[in-house]
Amino acid sequence: MAKDGEKGDWKEFLWNPRTREFLGRTASSWGLIFAFYLVFYIFLAGLFALTMYVMLQTLDDHKPTWQDRLSTPGLVIRPKADETFEITYNIQNTESWDLYTQALEKFLTPYNESVQIQKNEECVADQYFVQEDSNDVKNNPKRSCQFNRTILGMCSGIHDRNYGYDLGKPCIIIKLNRVIGMLPGKNGQAPYVTCGAKRYKVGKDEWREDSDKIGELEYYPPNGTFNLMYYPYYGKKAQVNYSQPLVAVKFQNITLNQDVNVECKINANNIPTGSERDKFAGRVSFKLRINSND
Repeated sequence: MAKDGEKGDWKEFLWNPRTREFLGRTASSWGLIFAFYLVFYIFLAGLFALTMYVMLQTLDDHKPTWQDRLSTPGLVIRPKADETFEITYNIQNTESWDLYTQALEKFLTPYNESVQIQKNEECVADQYFVQEDSNDVKNNPKRSCQFNRTILGMCSGIHDRNYGYDLGKPCIIIKLNRVIGMLPGKNGQAPYVTCGAKRYKVGKDEWREDSDKIGELEYYPPNGTFNLMYYPYYGKKAQVNYSQPLVAVKFQNITLNQDVNVECKINANNIPTGSERDKFAGRVSFKLRINSND
């Protein structure tokens, strides 16, 4: 009998036909509860939307309000080596170096003179191309200076479509990572790139470098400079046609059939190289090995 009573209590709790209550509440009581939570969550959603709207009004679509700016931008090389930063090929094996030349050609295509004339303009060299906003009036989109691949001389791919790889005199292209608002160099001194043998560890307390293997280097443009007219950079949205300046390094007589460890770094009177946080800041290292069957 007790079990039948408990069963009846549960049924009555679920649905009481006398009071027409479901789970102990009438329809009007349930309606008030649903209405309260509906209004409550609509209010929360509206408050969230209003907060987001007000926050977004403080942001600039063309320039980040806050940026974790590095004091020293990094360097990147092309053709892009693998994760080990090694460029290895055999002079007699066309397939081993053709992928590098194709990568360089693809990378330099946006720097064709016809493209640059159409998108960008000629600027006054050796001075910053500053384009200030006028109070609340944004000077967007920003204009950009031309960088024609012809500036890269024998590494432009125009005079030598193989970029010297077939002759064991390869070209490596270097670019400086973009930093919004950065003005590299002071007192009219443009930043420039230098490459040399990298010092590397071969034992517990023994260091070595490949100075005798690296041979003669040629830089394009002369002295490996990044002209000041390409700075400051204003960001992808504000400066949609920006052409990043490049420096090319041509290895004229590197030692064949041996690993050569190379390090290139940026030099400027207001850009420090290396730091306790990142010893590779402002520099890039890679290994170059050119094999020959001769």
